[in-house]
Amino acid sequence: MRHSDLIVIGAGPAGMAAAATAAETGLSVALLDEQPRPGGQIYRDVDRVAPLREDILGKDYSHGATLTAGIRRPGIEHVDGAVVWAIEQGFRISYIRNGRGGQLSGDRVILATGALERPMPVPGWTLPGVMTAGAAQILLKQSGVLPRRAVLVGSGPLLYLIAAQMVRAGTPPLALVETQTRGDLFRAARHFGGALRGWRYLAKGLAMLSEIIRARVPRYTGATEIAVEGDDRAEAIFFVCSGKRHRIDCETVLLHHGVVPNTQAARSLGVTHRWDEAQTCFAPVLDAWGATDVEGIFVAGDGAGIGGAKAAEFAGRIAALKVAGDMGKLSSSERDRLAAPLHRQHQNETAVRPFLDTAYPPFREALLPADATIVCRCEEITAGDIRRYAKLGCLGPNQAKAFGRSGMGPCQGRYCGLTVTALLAASNGLSPDETGYYRIRPPLKPVTLGELAAMEDGARGAAE
Repeated sequence: MRHSDLIVIGAGPAGMAAAATAAETGLSVALLDEQPRPGGQIYRDVDRVAPLREDILGKDYSHGATLTAGIRRPGIEHVDGAVVWAIEQGFRISYIRNGRGGQLSGDRVILATGALERPMPVPGWTLPGVMTAGAAQILLKQSGVLPRRAVLVGSGPLLYLIAAQMVRAGTPPLALVETQTRGDLFRAARHFGGALRGWRYLAKGLAMLSEIIRARVPRYTGATEIAVEGDDRAEAIFFVCSGKRHRIDCETVLLHHGVVPNTQAARSLGVTHRWDEAQTCFAPVLDAWGATDVEGIFVAGDGAGIGGAKAAEFAGRIAALKVAGDMGKLSSSERDRLAAPLHRQHQNETAVRPFLDTAYPPFREALLPADATIVCRCEEITAGDIRRYAKLGCLGPNQAKAFGRSGMGPCQGRYCGLTVTALLAASNGLSPDETGYYRIRPPLKPVTLGELAAMEDGARGAAE
């Protein structure tokens, strides 16, 4: 079994920055990622795509190429196309690559697993023709394809980014249907001081809004009662805005109301998580270096709490410096000297988050959906089913599995977990922390017996 000083899981901004920084200190690094090329979701396939579509995707996207260049150096083994399905104490990593099982080991692990788009369960969200806004952006980055006659629905800066990119590509959305209200913006005003520290984000947001307005894309804010209409596929989006009922015929609905940390890998290791009221999700409990309460495990990037690509990059470097210090590659004084400017840059990058989190909260009707709305797509469990389980005595998501298999499908609860917690917490009068989350065990991703049987010889020998 191959052994490295440090294993980094995830080749997005945090993972790539961590791997490059660790290798610079003399550590041997294994960098595992599911994608065939590095970049993560934000910088997906950046080396190939940036020269082709920088005019649409923007210079912020092209910055990812500086990070991919950093991992092409001695001391870093980039294992692409590797689907990690188990992380064992010690640390032994089991993964699937090209239909074969593989394993490697390391002394420390940095989890840079990034974020997931927050599911937005509204009536009709499971119809063909409905996808997340992030999925549409992946299509644009990877294939240069955009859906036509699309409506963007939800809240958050990502809606403006994708709308602006669609405008630049010559395929503007039919409309933006936004759920944030003037009241949300008013409440966010108390965080304006921090927002000014992140003025670049505000300037970019205003520039994107200007592009959208010049393209005459209709905007509706404060939307409620959102529902996707259609028989066999999405045909229209219905909503109420300013007391008026609206219906927009369309072929595609792109839903988005924020992103949340991907905590599955960290939870499988027993890392403590706490409810983050500001971001309405669970996040791992970390120190200033990204260290968890499980010795040797670090979390960096959006998997530790949503901060954005630049903040993730700085967090990855900070965690790598801590690992290098712990393993004797840097003195504590040298580690602290190198980390000091990174800590300042990270704080500056995240200063705008309280403003954004308050101004663009998730859609409340999708956090606590109506009874008939499906919340667990894998097992077709509705919000009403979850509320019924609560009346029968179900107190937490793990019990809910026994009542009706929610969280037991191929996604292993990634996309229904927060909704199930919220529904049970509200039904039982408990907090999200008291209600808890699914207990995550391997396999983290689906794995077949054939893939395990085809395990690489070196890994099989070590396992035996």
